[in-house]
Amino acid sequence: MITMYGIKNCDTIKKARNWLDNERVAYGFHDYKVSGVDKERLEEWVMEHGWETILNRSGTTFKALDAGDKAHIDADKAIALMMANPSMIKRPILDTGKGTVVGFKATTYETALQGVKA
Repeated sequence: MITMYGIKNCDTIKKARNWLDNERVAYGFHDYKVSGVDKERLEEWVMEHGWETILNRSGTTFKALDAGDKAHIDADKAIALMMANPSMIKRPILDTGKGTVVGFKATTYETALQGVKA
C-alpha cells in the first residue's frame, strides 16, 4: 500500500495528490497534523534520507523557533522538534512500500512508482 504523509492544506501536497489521482495511483493519505507521526517512522525517514532532508527549515514553524532550538541540531534533536511540531516535517513523504520519496517532482514520482500504477 502506498501512503502519502503530509498536511492536507499544503499546496505541494495538493499538487502531489492531483498527480497521483491523474495517474490513477491508489494511495492512502496520513495527515500528520491531525493524526500525528510516530517516532519510529521519523527515525526511519531520517535514517533513509538524513535529518537535513526531513526537517523543513524553510517553513514558518521552524523560522519562528528561538535561536537555542535552531542551534546544534543533530538527528535526535531534529526528530524531537518534528515530534513536537509536525509542520516541520518536509512534505510530502511518499511511502511506496519499497522506500520513501521526499518532496514532489512528477519525474521522481514517475520513476519511484514504475509498475505500481493501475
